[in-house]
Amino acid sequence: MHIHILGICGTFMGGLAALAREAGHRVTGCDAGVYPPMSDQLRALGIDLIEGFGADQMAQRPDVWVIGNVVSRARLPDASPKFPLMEAILESGQPYVSGPQWLLENVLQGRHVLAVAGTHGKTTTTSMLAWVLERAGLAPGFLVGGVPMNFGVSARLGAPTLPATRGSLPTEGAPTEQRPLFVIEADEYDTAFFDKRSKFVHYRPRTAILNNLEFDHADIFDNLAAIERQFHHLVRTVPASGRLVVNGLEESLARVLHQGCWSEVRSFGAAVSDFSAQGEPHAFDVLQRGKKVGRVEWDISGVHNQLNALATIAAAEHVGVPPEVAAAALAEFQNVRRRMEKRGTVKEVTVFDDFAHHPTAIRTTVDGLRRQLQPGQRILAVFEPRSNTMKLGTMKSQLPWSLEQADLAFCHAGGLDWDAKEALAPMGMRAEVAGDIDTLVRQVAAAARPGDQILCMSNGGFGGIHAKLLAALPH
Repeated sequence: MHIHILGICGTFMGGLAALAREAGHRVTGCDAGVYPPMSDQLRALGIDLIEGFGADQMAQRPDVWVIGNVVSRARLPDASPKFPLMEAILESGQPYVSGPQWLLENVLQGRHVLAVAGTHGKTTTTSMLAWVLERAGLAPGFLVGGVPMNFGVSARLGAPTLPATRGSLPTEGAPTEQRPLFVIEADEYDTAFFDKRSKFVHYRPRTAILNNLEFDHADIFDNLAAIERQFHHLVRTVPASGRLVVNGLEESLARVLHQGCWSEVRSFGAAVSDFSAQGEPHAFDVLQRGKKVGRVEWDISGVHNQLNALATIAAAEHVGVPPEVAAAALAEFQNVRRRMEKRGTVKEVTVFDDFAHHPTAIRTTVDGLRRQLQPGQRILAVFEPRSNTMKLGTMKSQLPWSLEQADLAFCHAGGLDWDAKEALAPMGMRAEVAGDIDTLVRQVAAAARPGDQILCMSNGGFGGIHAKLLAALPH
């Protein structure tokens, strides 16, 4: 069929486009203000991109319109529709569907779905799990909200049936069920303007990781309890033969399970858990109910990634991958683009790119980098509050806490309705604020000295700041 995707350059919709193309469908799409890596990936796949949401795209005449959650019924100041194409689709009565619904009906049916949910770490953990299953010879399909470096693409269909030869999997460890596997990043954000349920309720997983749960998405959720309710909707869809892999450190997840649970549960993270770690995040033993079952030694930093690894190992075990095989595969894990990705070094000053967009994510990212540094090396944290929650200022009071381990902090405050300088006042002289990217670059370049690590954090393109910083640093 021919599908036309509205909002095609979002990480989820871009991955869906790649899957549809691989399945043999004709795929076109539109979006506004596109930026890499998704725009590059789509063009490489030969998918036609149209800028904007003009009603003239009705001439595409697809079999179905797939609607991303960027699309709304919003009106501009002059009362004209913000998304004329959507208005034209509604007027015409042509068939349309949300991205998650299309995915369920056309890709996930008949597969053993492994879903990774949580406020933080979804993309990284989904990538880890896909890689572990790949190394075990299970040829999984996957859809990740980023680009895992081990694969180079954000999505693929995977094997249509479970491979007969399963690489490093022992025969006795093979899944009893012969469904092909699909690993998906399970987002709690809403599905579409006409379906306000969380995306993940569409995925019907048999294995589900509940990695952590904090308040986020203040634009659509009133409080933490509202998000917990959506997580419980996900729990309700897991069959009795399924497995929930749950972070034992999170009281919010304990409340979710207390609402009702009908599946096997495996815990990780807490001192008394089914799966726990002994050692530093870069080199640790994996314990299953206190007994060593594997060891992970890798180039990844941070306690959060140690927890991501435990969740991955517990989920992979549910489809027959022994923990020792999973741990060995993680040693080859190369992380995800925009997760502590080194963008360049000039005169011993290194620039990193990271997706951190929530105070807890900022804190864990900075802490992970701090653990890798030598005494005397400094962290210059450069960030923009760009997510909907951060733009609303809901969590502005947590920013000084999130930046505690940074030596200096630089905030891009353009477009904010709240006072970033006031929010960062507890940091005193350690924090600077700029209203535009060029001023921010000048501030950072003036402060940098040999040995510094410049950590850029945003869930958007950040105005190409990484290249601008590398050019501005003294050569």
